[in-house]
Formats: sequence, structure tokens, C-alpha cells
Amino acid sequence: MKSVPPRKRKSPRFQPLRRRVSLPVWADVVIRLSAAIGLVFLVVMVHWWDRGGLIDAHDGEVTFLDVVYFTMISITTTGFGDIAPVSDRARLVEAIIVTPIRILVLFIFVGTAYNFIIKRSWEKWRMARIQERLTDHIVVLGFGVSGSNSVLELIERGTDPHCIVVLDPDENRLAEAEALGCNIIQGDATRDETLIAVRISRARSVLVSAGRDDTSILIVLTVRHLAPTVPISAVVRAEDNELLARQAGADNVINPVRFTGLLLAGSAEGKHISDYLADLASISGRVQLVERRIQPEEIGRSIDDLASGGKGLRIYRQGKAVGFWEDRAQSLEENDVIVEILPTCSDLPDEAGTIRA
Repeated sequence: MKSVPPRKRKSPRFQPLRRRVSLPVWADVVIRLSAAIGLVFLVVMVHWWDRGGLIDAHDGEVTFLDVVYFTMISITTTGFGDIAPVSDRARLVEAIIVTPIRILVLFIFVGTAYNFIIKRSWEKWRMARIQERLTDHIVVLGFGVSGSNSVLELIERGTDPHCIVVLDPDENRLAEAEALGCNIIQGDATRDETLIAVRISRARSVLVSAGRDDTSILIVLTVRHLAPTVPISAVVRAEDNELLARQAGADNVINPVRFTGLLLAGSAEGKHISDYLADLASISGRVQLVERRIQPEEIGRSIDDLASGGKGLRIYRQGKAVGFWEDRAQSLEENDVIVEILPTCSDLPDEAGTIRA
């Protein structure tokens, strides 16, 4: 294959979700300014109607231009004192009508400045800080059915949602992820700059579920190129694509169609087998599968004598699987990885020895 010259990468920025609004930004600004101008015009009309209660210290005559001038300095709380209300009615109008309108106009201008300047600057700074601190996080690429359920399961297992970054091109899906407390970014997971923005090389693991096998495999290739050592789990639906996903760099390849077939086959052999398999796969069940490295005190022990009290099923030694029935599983070695069954917290016995339901 011909070598492809590396693309010049732009410095990415972590962008938060921007929900679509019914009006564009320019229309929102126009509406705010129109409301402010309308209120100012209302005050001008009120002052013109009550011009008899005003006095002009310059020439003693209050013209329409004087009314406009007095309205502007009154609303902006400048107050030079050359034009002032003298009658009781004029002062009452200033107190009851003009003052609330003055406050409302100020709120409109301050709110506009906050929304379009202060808030956006703060949001960019906040998201930049989040981006800088992203490390040992879980990146979920695709928030469809599989991706959303995996995030829910991670949260139920105790993962802090702030340690999860969801990347998806769909705003509605991202809104759901945001409601769960996850970090979110809208973009294309096949692009280098998007993955760099979520600090893919610092991630604890990457979950890929793009909805299409070809897209998922391309994402896996891109992730593996940027993060050679980060564990990648990918969902593919066609059996022929499982090998391609592994060749692309996926450490774990999950085929939901095959897993469904296993549950169906298990239910044919017995009505409780599929229930038990579902328990193993979910934290909400009575038991759970745990993968971990063996502890120092477990070296030399049998797989049936684990410090955790769990039921050992399989160990992985030098990349090869060893079953609990094999002789090699009767003496655990350093760097072994073990898969065991543990009861969930709800099924652990309390001090009285009873099982918590």
C-alpha cells in the first residue's frame, strides 16, 4: 500500500452542545433591540403627553426634541438637571411608569450582553478547562441504542458521568447524554481533529457503536491510529465484519445479533439459562462478571481460592484463555487476568447474615 502523508492537524477546541433554537442569533438580537427601542418610544410619548409638568432651565420651553433628550438621559440615569419634572403628576409618572420601564430596558441590554458576550466567553473557558483535564475517561462514540444503554450501565456500575465523553452527530441524542451528566461533543468520530478534541489518547477505554459496521470499523481504524494503546470495544452486526473490526484494532468485538441468538438458544435448553446470562451481563442482576488482575496474595493459589470470595471461571495467561477445570488454573501466576462471578451489592449478606433484597 502507498504511504499516505500525514495530514496537518488543526488545533481542536472542545465544543459543548449547542441546541438548535427557533430563531437565528441575528433575529434574537433584532427582537431584543426592537423591544428596547419600543420601550424608549413609549417613554417619549409619555413625556410628551405630560410635557406640561416638565421645566427646561435653558429657555423655559419644552419641545419634542427636549422630550427625546430628557427621555434618553432619564433612561440612562445620567440626569444633568437642565430638564426636570416639577409637577406632582410628572413626578408620579416618573416614579410609577418611567422607572419600571428604565429598569426593563437596562435588563434587556444587560441580558443581551450576558448572552452574547459574557456567557459565551465563560462557556468557552469552562469547556477548555474540561478539555485540558480530560484523562482516564471513557469515550463513547455513537449514542444510539447500544451506546446509550452502555452509558446507562456504566453509570449504574458506579462510573461518574463526568468521566464519560459522548460523541455523536445527532443533537437530540446528545441532549439525552447531557441530561445524564456526561460530557458531550457533536461531530464526526471518523475525523482526527474531533477525536483529538476529546483527548482520545488519554482515555481509559473507547466504546464504538456507530450504527453501521463500515462506519464503526473506520472509527476503530482512526482511534487506533491516534491511540495505539487504548482499549477499544466495538459493536458490529454482521459476522463477516467481526474479523475486520479486530484487524482494524478493536480489542473486543460485540455482535448483538449473536448474543441474542445465545439467549434464545439458552432459553430452549432451559427457562432459567437466559435469565442467568442476562444477570451476568447487567449490574442490576444478582450476579455480575468481573475481570481483573490477580492480587499479590493470590499468586500460587487455585482459581477456586480467590481473595475476593468470587467464583473463578477463566484466567488469561500470556494472551491465552485457561478454564477453571484445567490444571494450569490450579496455580495462579503473576500478571494473570481472571474472570470471576461476584454477587452484586444487593445480594451481599449483612451483619445478621441475611441477604439484602
